[in-house]
Amino acid sequence: MRIDLCTLVVEDYDPAIAFFTEALGFELIEDTPATTNDGRPKRWVVVRPPGAQTGLLLARADGTEQTEVIGSQTAGRVGFFLQVDDFDAAFHRMVSCGVEFVTAPRQEPYGRVAVFRDIAGNRWDLLGRA
Repeated sequence: MRIDLCTLVVEDYDPAIAFFTEALGFELIEDTPATTNDGRPKRWVVVRPPGAQTGLLLARADGTEQTEVIGSQTAGRVGFFLQVDDFDAAFHRMVSCGVEFVTAPRQEPYGRVAVFRDIAGNRWDLLGRA
């Protein structure tokens, strides 16, 4: 048993795909036309870190309720954790791509960490090994 996907509500597909593939280095696994339950067009867009099993389903907000959660899916808490092998290289690449870091890198007992926001405004931990 495993978790296959987690949904991340975004404003639009293409800027979200660009952020995750270019700034974070994720792979675009799938981008397939689909329809909503009531027949309107949408896309099934999945990204994930190279070699990972669990991915993110990038879901364009559909309606007011979904639009209101963009950027606050975890109520302002860090809700996503990106573990990297080379913290410094990942941090500097992300900064050069314009990723907004809300904390400076710091050392914790579990490793190096810095908090950043994704394209929607959700908070993530960038994590490096101790």
